[in-house]
Order: sequence, then C-alpha cells, then structure tokens
Amino acid sequence: MNTMVIPAGIAELEDEMIALRRSIHAQPELAYEEFATSDLVAERLQAWGYTVQRGMGQTGVVGQLKVGNGTRRLGLRADMDALPIHETTGLPYASKVPGKMHACGHDGHTAMLLAAAKHLAREKCFDGTLNLIFQPAEEGLAGAKKMLEDGLFERFPCDAVFAMHNMPGFPTGKFGFLPGSFMASSDTVVITVTGRGGHGAVPHKAVDPVVVCAQIVLALQSIVSRNIAPLDMAIITVGAIHAGEAPNVIPETAEMRLSVRALRPEVRDYLQERITAVATAQAAVFGARAEVDYQRRYPVLVNDAEMTALARQVALDWLGEDGLIREMQPLTGSEDFAFLLERCAGSYLIIGNGDGEGGCMVHNPGYDFNDDCLATGAAYWVKLTQTFLV
Repeated sequence: MNTMVIPAGIAELEDEMIALRRSIHAQPELAYEEFATSDLVAERLQAWGYTVQRGMGQTGVVGQLKVGNGTRRLGLRADMDALPIHETTGLPYASKVPGKMHACGHDGHTAMLLAAAKHLAREKCFDGTLNLIFQPAEEGLAGAKKMLEDGLFERFPCDAVFAMHNMPGFPTGKFGFLPGSFMASSDTVVITVTGRGGHGAVPHKAVDPVVVCAQIVLALQSIVSRNIAPLDMAIITVGAIHAGEAPNVIPETAEMRLSVRALRPEVRDYLQERITAVATAQAAVFGARAEVDYQRRYPVLVNDAEMTALARQVALDWLGEDGLIREMQPLTGSEDFAFLLERCAGSYLIIGNGDGEGGCMVHNPGYDFNDDCLATGAAYWVKLTQTFLV
C-alpha cells in the first residue's frame, strides 16, 4: 500500500479494519448462515447513521445513506459468506470453526466496504443516495438472485451498482477493469444413464452404463474442440461419475456431474443444446437412455462499458497508470453479481491480492486475504462514491 495516496480519514481506520477483518475471518459462516456477520454489519451501519434493512436474501443487509439533494443513486456490494473448507494457514486469527473458512476473501470485502461506510457517513462528502449491499451466499447459492427476488432494486433503486473482488496473482492493491464479458457463466449438469444391470461375467446380457459414461466423457470434449469457435471460451468439466458398488456387478444406472462455463450468453445456450444432444445420442448407440438435468446457475457477468470506463477513470485519476492491472483478461470463474448486472448498469472490478511466492489462489485451505489491500480498497470505494454522487 502506498500510504501517500490513502486519504487520512481512511488511513486512520486501518488498524480497526484489520482487526475487524480478522475477527470475521476467525468466525466464518456459510451461505445463508451469516447471522453473526450480518449482526455486526447492521450494528455498525446503524451506529454510523445509515438506515438499515435486514433479512433481504435471508441474511443480507442493506444500509442506505442520503446526503444533500442529489437524485443519483449508487449501489456498492460486498459478499459475506465463507466456504466449507478446513483452514490450514496456522495464523493466529485462523478459523475457529472446523470445516469452515474464509477462503475467498469475503471477510476482506466486507471490512473494506464497512470502512468506506464509516468514512462516508462521517465526512458526508457526496450528494445523493448511497446503498451499501452486504450480500449472503455468493458461493454457489445465488444470494444476489435471492436479494433481487426479495425486492432489492424495488426498495433500493440504483442508477449503477459496483462490486470488488480480491484476486491473487496480481500486484497488491492494483485495480483491474474490463468492459463486456468479464466472468464466465456457471452451469451444473447431471446426466443419469440407465442401462440394464447384470453380472460382470456375462456383460453381453447387460447394457453397461459405465461404458456409456466413458463414451459420453470423450464425446463431450469434441464439443469444445469442434463445435465452439476457436476464439470463444467454453469449458466442460466432468467432475464426478458415480456408478455401482461391486467389481463383478454391472450397475443399472450411472450418474455424471458436469461443470459447464462460457463467456458469451449465446455460447452458453449452444453448450446446453449440444451437451444434451451428445449425451442422449451416445447412450442410444449402446441401447441405454440418458436423462439430462441441465441446471442453469450463474449467468455470464457482463460489465457495462460506460460504468466500467468511469470506474477505471476513478482509479487512473487517483493512482495513475501504475495503479492499474494492464491488459486485464476475462476470468473463467463465476460470480452471482452477474444477476445484479442483468438488472442494473454497473461494473465488477478486481483488486490485486499479491503476486509473490508462497501466495495461493482463492478456495485453497492455505489462502488468506492480504490486509495491505484494505485501506486501498476502502479508499477506492470512497473515491468512486464521490465521483458518482455529485
């Protein structure tokens, strides 16, 4: 962190931010179980003068602060949930809950937005309406979608909405921006293959669903290599195959579980069409039947070009070119902030979590959010608010 560029009001909150972040880290809560975290968020926001709405998306919290007579409305979002991972960092503030861990940095995201909230409430250095969205269940259970279903934008209309995520592998405290498709869609596919069970000694009297699954796995790879344009991104991962119990029994059924990703909505649609066709046709070749349960989960995250340009300009004016991640590329991970961007213009940006040796990617039991990012991230939220709400 370059202390010369951090506003004094944020710099003086740094120790409080670090303590808060580590407190949240030590007591992680999974999706829709963020009771203590949402209590903490709500209590802080209320103490600082925000109007607080609880219970959106079950455990979500929204804090609203109106200053002046401005009519513009800004939404800033942070996620709060942890992951079902057993932490191995050995840190003094490591998770005290076995099997649960803040392995994606949501503790840091929450702390950064709270620090910005405190500073903005104290200084009232903007003109308009600020909506701070503390969201549950980002990790696979679509807390953003649940908040929308509970009327998020009807109760708290926004002219634009932004979110920030730390990312290991990029320099600490540098910001990355990209208009258009930035994060991949994420769909889950369950394929159930039904054959005819039998004795392993007489396979000709059975229809082996395991062999069918093997053929489907191979055939699925041809979709990416031969059906999708080379310059488009598509991923089909077969993460699990479950079939049978005994080595000498051909099972009646087998189940495949797939993760499917794309960076363009039309490619996402085409993958669904081709995966369904390939699985059913391959099964039919062997005299089996394939039932495809295609679960569309997170859509492609598409950043609004104008809002992304504004967000980038805020960082550029503040930090110069040296504060930016150059040649930012799309990421193949997924984010349920995509649901908010389907309803409201906005942008999702990256803050580097460090690129040195010994660091590890998110969703790893050895990961930790880099506290050197806290003041920089909080200061960015303040500067974006001041720029947008004028």
